[in-house]
Amino acid sequence: MADSELRQRKAKGDDGQTKQSTKRRTTDEEDYDSSSLRLDILRVLTFLFVASCGLSYVISSGESFFWGMQNKPNYLKPEWWKAKFAGPIYLTPDELSQYNGYEKGKPLYLAVNGTIFDVSSGLHMYGIGGSYHFFVGRDASRAYVSGCFEEDLTPDMRGLEEMYLPIDDPEIDSKWTTAEMKQLKEQELAEAKERVHSGLKHWVDFFTNSPKYQKVGYVKREEGWLEKLTVPPLCKSAQEKRKKRVPRDQQ
Repeated sequence: MADSELRQRKAKGDDGQTKQSTKRRTTDEEDYDSSSLRLDILRVLTFLFVASCGLSYVISSGESFFWGMQNKPNYLKPEWWKAKFAGPIYLTPDELSQYNGYEKGKPLYLAVNGTIFDVSSGLHMYGIGGSYHFFVGRDASRAYVSGCFEEDLTPDMRGLEEMYLPIDDPEIDSKWTTAEMKQLKEQELAEAKERVHSGLKHWVDFFTNSPKYQKVGYVKREEGWLEKLTVPPLCKSAQEKRKKRVPRDQQ
C-alpha cells in the first residue's frame, strides 16, 4: 500500500509540475508574440516615416523632408481636386485681373488665347517681383509671340503677322512682274499668319501639357470686343527684326 500511494503521489506531483511548466511556456510564448508584434509595428511605422520623408524630399526637389514645401504640386492641393470636379471656370477680363498675386489667398492666373491657366506653382516666376509677373491676371497672347513684354500685353493678335513679312524695296522688287509680286505677297502673308498661329499654339500647348500648371477655364468676353479695340502697331523690337525680301536670283 505504501509503494502504491507513493507512486500515485509522485505521478500527481509530476503532473502538477508539467502543468506549471506548460503554463510558463504558454505565458512566455504570449509575451514573445506580443513583443514581436510591437516590434513589427515599430518597424512598419519606421519604414513609413522614412519613406514619407524620402517622398517629400523628392517631390519638393529637396525643399523639405516633412511636406513643409511652400509650393506644393497640384495633386497635393485640395483646390486642384475641387477644380477637377467642378469643371472649367469663366472669367471676364476684369475678373481675371484679380488673380494677379496682390490679393492674398487667390491663385495666380494667366490666359493664353482665351484659355486660363493656374500658374501658382511657378510663384518665383509669376509671383510679385517675378520676372514674368506681368503676364499674370491678363491674356497677353500678343506678347508671347512678339516678345514685346511692355507694348504687347494684349490678346489682340491683329497685324502681328507683319513681323514676319519682308520689307518692300523698289530695287529688289522690280525683278518681279506686278502679277508675280501680287502672288508672292499673298504667299508671304499666308506663311506669316501661319507662323503667328504656330507661335501662339506653342505657348498654349506649353501650359496645357506642363505638369506644373493647370488649365482651369476660359476668358469670357462680350460680343464684338475685338472690333472695339484699336489695332495695335507692330512693336519696335519686332519691327527692327524685319528684313528686306530676298532677291529673285538668290531664291
